[in-house]
Formats: sequence, structure tokens, C-alpha cells
Amino acid sequence: MLGLHRGASALALLSVVAIPSSAVAAPTNPGELINDLAPSADCNYCHAFSNQDNLFTETPYAPQTTWTPTLMANAARDPVFWAGVAIAAQDDAEHTIDCIRCHSPNAFLNGRGGATAIEQLEPDDGDLEGVTCEFCHRMTDGSVLGNAQYELDDVLQGATVARRGPWDYTDGVPQPVPGEEGHVTAFDPFTGSSEMCGTCHEVTTHRERVDARGNGMGADFNEQRTYSEWVRSDFAVSGDGFRSCQDCHMPEVPDSAACGPYNNVHEHPLGNRRHDLLGANRFMLTLLAEDALPGFEAATYELALSKIDEFVQTSATMEVTPPPSVDLGAGLQDFVVRVTNETGHKLPSGYSEGRVMWIEVVASYNDEVVISSGRWDQSTGSIQEDPDVRRYEGIAEDLESGTRNHLLLNNHWVLDNRIPPRGLQPHPETDPVGSDRYGMTPEGLWEHWDEVSYALPGAPDVQDATPDDAGDDELNVSVRLLYVINTREYIELLADDNETTEVGTEIAGRFEAMGWATPVVLAEEELTVQIASFGAVEGGTSTGEGADETTASTDPSNGSDPTSPTDTVDPDSSGSSSDTEPAAGGGGGGGGCRVGGDSAPWGLSLLLLGLVRRRRRRAA
Repeated sequence: MLGLHRGASALALLSVVAIPSSAVAAPTNPGELINDLAPSADCNYCHAFSNQDNLFTETPYAPQTTWTPTLMANAARDPVFWAGVAIAAQDDAEHTIDCIRCHSPNAFLNGRGGATAIEQLEPDDGDLEGVTCEFCHRMTDGSVLGNAQYELDDVLQGATVARRGPWDYTDGVPQPVPGEEGHVTAFDPFTGSSEMCGTCHEVTTHRERVDARGNGMGADFNEQRTYSEWVRSDFAVSGDGFRSCQDCHMPEVPDSAACGPYNNVHEHPLGNRRHDLLGANRFMLTLLAEDALPGFEAATYELALSKIDEFVQTSATMEVTPPPSVDLGAGLQDFVVRVTNETGHKLPSGYSEGRVMWIEVVASYNDEVVISSGRWDQSTGSIQEDPDVRRYEGIAEDLESGTRNHLLLNNHWVLDNRIPPRGLQPHPETDPVGSDRYGMTPEGLWEHWDEVSYALPGAPDVQDATPDDAGDDELNVSVRLLYVINTREYIELLADDNETTEVGTEIAGRFEAMGWATPVVLAEEELTVQIASFGAVEGGTSTGEGADETTASTDPSNGSDPTSPTDTVDPDSSGSSSDTEPAAGGGGGGGGCRVGGDSAPWGLSLLLLGLVRRRRRRAA
């Protein structure tokens, strides 16, 4: 949002100054700011504009236009956030203030950090603006990593506090000229750094983390480690492969302007960055768009949704290797899917509760589904229950009580089988937990891909629709990598576990009325496999011999036996781990063989899994 100009104007022209020493020490606490955060609407005059002539055909990129419909701008309006805060307040009212620090900095800085309901904020004082323009552009490198321990510049430079940004004008482009109604600009590399993002996107709660035996691990619970995942990955290594958070989530627009109304002559070779602040929570934006704040026009939300649709396609690549043919009676055997994480953090990353990514396999013949795994049902907001579903999620709990999806009670990771980023270095705070899917590369780094070989049960009752044409039948197979944020199961928990307010019930009603959250498609492929034969396999239906043992038995998210030992290997130690505790939570009504969850079909899934194991032992 820095104004970088060539030429001069009577209005809103800026100057670059040296950064003065901050007037406060990190972090900035309530009541300490002398100069309050300005409303983001004040930035509209210069930072909401039409594309300049050379970028006329590109999607709008002006900072205000792209920021207003983001979840950063709406962080204080997210109803699921407030439903979670209500439950957190029941569990540990003392520490919900950290939630407000992140989601409504203006409320926190003005002494309203104890709010546990949106009604306790002050809309007229800017509390609902979430993560605002000035909040980011006044943050200094005195900020402390994690839990929103930010330091804000509060030193006047002329009539305003300087807005910080990453351009220093050492490239020969003339510096801006001060204007009567503009603000001063200060060069600060911190503004464009991943460390700035890590101020909030690294969350530690106030309970000591314990291993599966209940032994303390000497550090508080590592609830979110998105920054740490990045800084320990190849993406943080200097060189051609370096990518900051901003490089992906705020891509540059070369030869673009940062402000108007004279933007067509004030472009800068380095380009402005888009302020889409892209993520994957598409469904929440559709909900927020229904009652957008004034100035948050519907058109800007449509732009944000379209950019999300483009962005999520860059998060992963998927390779599918089918068998040369399939016997429908025996099932879909040796069907290999490999998912590679292309992001600079775990896939998925961040807040884990109610979030799950999974592989959906749907095989059809004659327009009828005959074989499937992890099939999504939008009408019920649920994932198909089957022992082969491949899920990626982080599941935490209070070890003593087994309570899950209560953020401030968590002290133990039951499972974290999210895909590591490329080159992730081993460390107890970012290692996978409870899964042996990921091995080590020759360099001693975590693999950043997952490969599963399916052996899906057969469909012996399917009849050949064209018996007179031998060899011309094909199985149509669709494979999708899906990700849903705010599963039905989680939304219903926010209603059921709330003993103090109606916010959980209200949001559950809204989700139900909208047909529950819709997954985003991260990758997909459609292919055909020749059908070699139909009919039952001699001796009964195929039960999947030859499947990847990790897929069907050792990974707790794919149906591990809940009676198996859980403490043979310390799941929370550094390096590869094998915590075999059963997975639960997420997935709206279930998914896979979630033996620890509330889904009714889990017993049937265990029975099927048992049959698979018995057949394997006989074959051995």
C-alpha cells in the first residue's frame, strides 16, 4: 500500500524517510498508542483505483480493491471464529485475549481484548475491520514471532505515522514528492518478509505439550507452526528456489502502480503486490458476502472467489498410475495416486480443527458408480466411510479426557499426517505425528509427497452392458484431491458444546441452510481403465490383497485397530514416528475408518478392515 510515484501531484503524494526509533517496546499493549490506527476506508482515495492502461485487461489489483473481501479484512467478522472463542472462553477465559490480538488488533489495542462475542466490539471504532492497512504497514521488526506479539510504530513524521514498505528507491526511480493530504513512507524490509507473517501465523497455547504417555515435553503446545514449517523448508533457502509468504499469497504485478488517482503515470518497475492475501477458505467468503460491510461490494467478493479458484490449483500436483486393466469382480487393484505438496508449509497448514484434505476416488461404469473411496456427499456434508480413504489432517486433544476440538484444552497431538513442504528439516515442533507415511530423503529431510496404492473392493454384481462387444468396456475413474474447512461435524460441535451463548447454534443453522461447506478442489484427474472381466471372484468378493500395508493398517487415519498398543514408539519424538492412536474429528459425518469419532458406521469399517488383514495373513 505504499505510494511510489514518478512526477508530482497536489494530492496524496508521499515521501520516503529513514525509519526512526520506535516510541514503544514490543509488544504494543492496550492504551499505549498515541496515534490510533486509521480506518482502512481512509486509504480508499489513493489505493482503490482502476487498472492502469498497460494492465487494463488484467484482473483488478489495487490494494484496497483486493484487500476488502479477504479473510484478513473480515477476520473480526468470521462467525466460526466467534463460535470457537465462545467455547475457548468456557475452557480457559484468561487466554482468549490472544485470539482478539490476531483477529481484531484495533479492539485489543483499545482495551477490548477480553471480548468473547462480536457484540462486545465497537463497529464505529473500527473493531470489525480485522487486520487493517495501517496495522500491517505500521508493524516494526521489534515484533516477536508468534501469538500476535506485534510492535507498532507510533512516531509522527509530519502529520501522520509513516507507512512502512519494502521499496527503497535505490533503483533510480525518483522518490515521491510530499503532498498536502498524503502520508510519509518509510523503507522497511520487514514489511515484505515472512517474519512479519510469522507474527500471527505461529500460535502456541498455554498448556504444556505431552507425549502419548502423558510425559511433559518441556514446551507449550504448538497449535500452529505455519511459519516454522516455512523457515525449515527449501522455500526459505536463499537462491532461485526462495519464496516468501508474500511471493505466493501476495504475488507481484510488474510495472504496476500502488496508488492513484494518477496511477497511469506512477508505475514502478518492481510492481505493486496484489493484496488478495489468498487462502482456501472459499465457503466462508461466500457466507460473509451475504452481509458485507458498506464499501465491501459484491463484485470484490466475486473477484476474490475467482482468485481463490486459481490459487488453490497451485498447492499440489497429483499423479495417477492405473493398472492396465481391471477385473470388476476383484476390484480396483494396484491403482497408485501420488500427491506432492507444492506449498511452502504443510498441506494443509494452520488452524487444524474441523479441517481435512483427502483423496476421492470414484469409478463408474455405464453411468453408475461401482467402486469408490472417500466419495464426497454434498447433500449430507460428509465423506464416505471406507477403510481405504486417504485423509490428511491434524488432530489434537486433551490427553487425559480425550476432549477434541477445544483449542485451549489441547496438549497432545494424536495425529498429524499433513504433507510436509519440500525440504522440511526434522524438528519436534513440525515433524509428522502418528503416521509413517513420510520417509526421509538421502539428505535427511522429510519427503514432501505421499503415495498410496489402492486395492479397492470389487463390484461382483455389475453386469456387462454390451456382452456382444467383447473388450470394449471401460471403467471411468475420477480422482480428486479435496479440502474442506469447517466440516459439518465441527460446525455441529460448535453448537453442541456451547453452554453459554447461541452463536454456535446460529452458525450451524446458516451452514445447514447453505448446504454445508463445499470442498475446494486442489487437483483432479479423470481417466479410463479397460475392463478385462465382470462378475464375482471365485471364493467371494475381492478383499484387497496386495494393498499398501501403510494404507490399510498402520496409518491411524486409514483405519488402525483401536485395540493395538499406542505407546510402542514415542509419537512426539523428533524423526519418524508411529503413534497408532485412532483418528477422529473433522470430515463432517465421517470419512475413512475414523474409529475414534462419532460416526455410526465405524464398526462396519473395522469389520471390513479385519477381513483384509485376515486375507493378508493367509496369503503370507
